[in-house]
Amino acid sequence: MSLASASRMTLRNAGCRTFSTSSRRLEHFLGANKETFQRVTSPEHTKDRLVLIDFYADWCAPCKVLSPLLESLTADASLKSGSGRALDLVTVDIDAEPELAAQYRVSSVPTVVAFKDGEKAAQFVGAVPAPAIKKFLKDL
Repeated sequence: MSLASASRMTLRNAGCRTFSTSSRRLEHFLGANKETFQRVTSPEHTKDRLVLIDFYADWCAPCKVLSPLLESLTADASLKSGSGRALDLVTVDIDAEPELAAQYRVSSVPTVVAFKDGEKAAQFVGAVPAPAIKKFLKDL
């Protein structure tokens, strides 16, 4: 098959495709800035999902334990909140975004804040094990 006939075939078949407009099951926003934070915690974004904000610092040893655990748990599409919502993860470096850390009164890292319907719903502080995180999510 020539390149020209392959191109025509591709163009002909392209008209038959339909595209879904459903939102992704999960998203990870690693190292988010203030603008990204505001967008993903907005009521529009959180109406059908739970957004976990992981406030961390590069120098924090417990953060280096918790952050990969949160990434792993939120990457599991079968894991949902107690309300059945899909999970998104946002990580915020408190040294790069001190205003966000101050706004949410982050005085110790790691701190995880959950947003639902554009509002802060719950939070926990410290590197907690996976079963505790799953219980935290179930309660939301």
